[in-house]
Amino acid sequence: MNFLAHLRLGPDDPQQALGGLLGDFVKGPVAAMTLPDPVRQGIWLHRRIDAFTDRHPLVLRSKARVSGDRRRYAGIMVDMFYDHLLARHWHQFDDQPLAAFTARMYQAVLAQQTLMPERARTVLVRMAEQDWLGSYADLQNLHQALNNMARRLRPANPLPGAVHELERDYPGFEADFLGFMPEVIAFSEAQATALRESADWQLLLSSSISSA
Repeated sequence: MNFLAHLRLGPDDPQQALGGLLGDFVKGPVAAMTLPDPVRQGIWLHRRIDAFTDRHPLVLRSKARVSGDRRRYAGIMVDMFYDHLLARHWHQFDDQPLAAFTARMYQAVLAQQTLMPERARTVLVRMAEQDWLGSYADLQNLHQALNNMARRLRPANPLPGAVHELERDYPGFEADFLGFMPEVIAFSEAQATALRESADWQLLLSSSISSA
């Protein structure tokens, strides 16, 4: 769940930003969702960004860096590794300090709890209250986040200690990320522009990927 990346890549509007986070929690056609229009637009953008990311050669190269024992969870791991790298290299991709950006996003999240499904509310409120987005810059916090996630998955999964994979090939993951980030920024900006300028954005939502 690369929350920081989706917030950075999505529009600045608070409800669209919330949609960018809810993309990991909701299923089904966006056009049929009973949510405010900007939230549905944010979910649509989230899914477009995920589809672009999942097939990008640099992301696939990062997943291939994960050892065979953990390869099944490479998608989760690379998402989290990239959020760590985004936090570490934030100044290259945004003029606003990371702490100011995350404070504004947390305020927006906490103000919109009534729009969140219960599972999303539990996670996103905890994210805001515990400053997950800023804390991922520290590898020790990333260790803790992935180990906590491992406890919520099936028993005896290989995810505990997964950050050692990043530490083992940090320059490689970092190079993949730094090459990928400008491309996904350009893609997300183009998608946001298409949504904003569409003569019938509802039709655009109807043609979106049906589930996250």
